[in-house]
Amino acid sequence: MTEAATRPVTLPLARVRPLDPPEDLARWREEDPIRPLAYPDGHQGWLVTGHAAARAILADPRFSTRIDLLHMPIPQRAAQFRSTLRRPGFFLRMDPPDHTRYRRLLAGQFTVRRMKLLEPRIEEITRDHLDAMEDVGGPIDLVRAFALPIPSLVICELLGVPYADRKKFQRDSAVLLSLDSTVEEVEAAMNDLLDYLDELVRRKRAEPDDDLVSALATDTDLTDEELTGVTTLLLIAGHETTANMLALGTYALLRNPAQLAAVRDKPEVVEDAVEELLRYLTVIHIGPVRAALEDVEIDGRLIRAGESVTLSVSAANRDPERFPEPDQLDVTRHAGGHLTFGHGIHQCLGQQLARTEMRIAYPALLRRFPGLRLAVPPEEVPMRTNMAIYGVHRLPVTW
Repeated sequence: MTEAATRPVTLPLARVRPLDPPEDLARWREEDPIRPLAYPDGHQGWLVTGHAAARAILADPRFSTRIDLLHMPIPQRAAQFRSTLRRPGFFLRMDPPDHTRYRRLLAGQFTVRRMKLLEPRIEEITRDHLDAMEDVGGPIDLVRAFALPIPSLVICELLGVPYADRKKFQRDSAVLLSLDSTVEEVEAAMNDLLDYLDELVRRKRAEPDDDLVSALATDTDLTDEELTGVTTLLLIAGHETTANMLALGTYALLRNPAQLAAVRDKPEVVEDAVEELLRYLTVIHIGPVRAALEDVEIDGRLIRAGESVTLSVSAANRDPERFPEPDQLDVTRHAGGHLTFGHGIHQCLGQQLARTEMRIAYPALLRRFPGLRLAVPPEEVPMRTNMAIYGVHRLPVTW
């Protein structure tokens, strides 16, 4: 460990190249995969940039996700989180046994087998949006025409949320995920979304339908407030993450023509391509964060009880000790083991749904429009550096 690796750093967000993590992260990972991190509120905790260390911490029950124990590495994010996530049903920030109770109720709804049953409908939704794109013609914003509506419609149908109300929850979600939102703006957006979904939950209890919210309302002991919290998490996560992967993944492929051609022309590589894009792009780019419940030694570093640990998944997914030539996009690579969906008990519940949507959408888009290209210079595509989920704000394309 060098002397430089003992000095606290702050979490960088600025990127020299839009598809690569901030350059400091790679240098720090080479010096030491765990180093002191200065948090905006004055707390001194840790930054983890190595794959092995990040994976170990994610799997270790001695590290907590409880929001009341965490310090956040981004200004305002701690206050934003505390104002929104300390509510019943928000199991994302719970430890066992509370987390276990919610997770068990939901795990069976997102299995590989269930996602397989959804494939024909996802294919139909994708085809409909490609038809609409073809009718309108380019140039077009791929985020609004394709990447955002497909996962939004899928999660709406799965949960039983009216797709006609998408502007409301997409607007509120954008405020909740913006690093620039004030606490007051976050609270207003969250309350607006909760009020809307609380009314939905009550309707589902009175008149259940064939959807996930109705099933949870009739087959579990969740209170209205708990079910509203669960539905809020699933709705936001179910469209925002996949939407940004579809848009950012297409942008990455358009900048790598040989990789795009492989995804378009070789069905046998699509599954690996999805995993590689998840690894290479890592849209969860500023966390997660854990708090040590007791003194823990990881890689020779003593993390003391109460200290927060920020895991840079984007750096861990570019660790050359885990992925050879990690800064190269290679859609034929077997990229299993990436941490984009997390690891351990908090691993993303909807990961199989996201994979299914991407496996269907990428090749369908590229085969329908083999001449797809950016309609603006690459440097003019606005990146989501100011959002908790990375991606592009808009993606102007033509064909």
